[in-house]
This record gives sequence, C-alpha cells and structure tokens, in this order.
Amino acid sequence: MHPILAKIGPFNIYSYGVMVAIGFGLASFLIYRNAARFNLNRDRVLDLSLLILLSGLVGARLLYILLNIKYYVQNPVEIPDIAKGGLVWYGGFLLATLAAVWYIKKNKIDFWLVTDLFAPYIALAQSFGRIGCFFNGCCYGITDALGRQYPIQLYASLALFVIFLILLVWQRIPHFKGAIFLGYCILYSSKRFMIEFFRGDNPKDVMGLTISQALSISIFIVSLILFVRKGIEWKKYLESK
Repeated sequence: MHPILAKIGPFNIYSYGVMVAIGFGLASFLIYRNAARFNLNRDRVLDLSLLILLSGLVGARLLYILLNIKYYVQNPVEIPDIAKGGLVWYGGFLLATLAAVWYIKKNKIDFWLVTDLFAPYIALAQSFGRIGCFFNGCCYGITDALGRQYPIQLYASLALFVIFLILLVWQRIPHFKGAIFLGYCILYSSKRFMIEFFRGDNPKDVMGLTISQALSISIFIVSLILFVRKGIEWKKYLESK
C-alpha cells in the first residue's frame, strides 16, 4: 500500500485522490473531444461532467457515511475527508444520475444520447479510481488459505477497462439510443455483483449479500428490462422503414 504519494511541506498528496483526478481528467477530455460526433455542445457536456463529478462525490460519500454512521458520529471531523477514500460507488451513481437528469431537462438535451456518450468514459474513470483504491488499501479482497490477500481492486480495475473497451467499440456500430448506457449498467452491475464475493471489507447484511450486491441486482433487472424494450422498439422501427 502507498496511500501517500508525496509530501509537500505539511501537506500530503494521496494516491487515491491523484488517481481519481487522473481518471476524471482523462474521461472529461475524451467526452469533450467526442461530443461533436454525438451532435452535442462541447461546453454543455463539459459542464455536465463537472456536475456529475461533484454530485457523484457527494452521493458516494453520503452513502459511505450512512453505512458507517456509528464511526462518523464519534468522528464528525472526518466526514469531509475523501482524499483517502471512503466512497460508495452506487451512492455517487444515484445522486449523479439525478443531477444529470435535472441538468439535461433544464438544457433540453437528449438524455439517452448524452448518456451513451458518457458511459464508456465513466467506466474508464472508475478503472483509475480502483487503482487508487489499491494504493490506498481500501476496498480490499478476502484472504485465501495461504494468508494472501486478493488484490481485488486491480481485478476490478481490469474488468472496468474491459467494459470501457466494449462500450467504446459498441459506440461505433449501429445501436438504438440508450444501448450504450444501459449496456454499461448491465455490465457494471454484473461485474460488481461477482467482485463482491471476493471483497473482504463489505458485510453481508442483505439476505447473505452485501448492500452493493443487492443494488446490483436491482440495477441489472431494471436496465435489462429497459434494454429489451428499447431494443424491440428499435427493431420494429427498422422493419417499418
């Protein structure tokens, strides 16, 4: 573990924060560069990227605090400290989605179009974030019979990078609006459900599953239903032409 990347005087530069910043910066650059291909305004999508980052961090931190409320009641001064980790992805995903819906409606942007643009790069940013988790020592894996701990953060990072590549290729072939974003939700929730079996830090509080697994099942089912419905509608549209 290398939670502290460098020290500048009395200040620490944390590996987790650096990796999150790199992931967000790269994702935002690629979103900005490819916005025109989706007939979207570059400045609008950049503003949306920043909104998603901020709301995502808030949501992810809030859910983490709620899941560890006893600790933070005793240590309230640590509530805003996210440089060392302490984020739950699904909390960020839910709040960021709500914030994005608000922004998209306000600016009259096509929801499915913009989410199809963003989806691959969200997975890419997450991939960097999981590397940050590895350096930080959080989101760690279970220990095997030989006493070795699974580097589950790196497995998750690799899986997310594969999802990024799949979605990137998918963007280049004919698809219905929403296919890429819903595909991301299906792939990510599946990945998260499986990865959780090898996590050593999440208690199984929901019928033998972790909270993230329960949420993954819900998101997978909803996304799959929407994917099938939109796919059927798209097929009917193509047949009618």
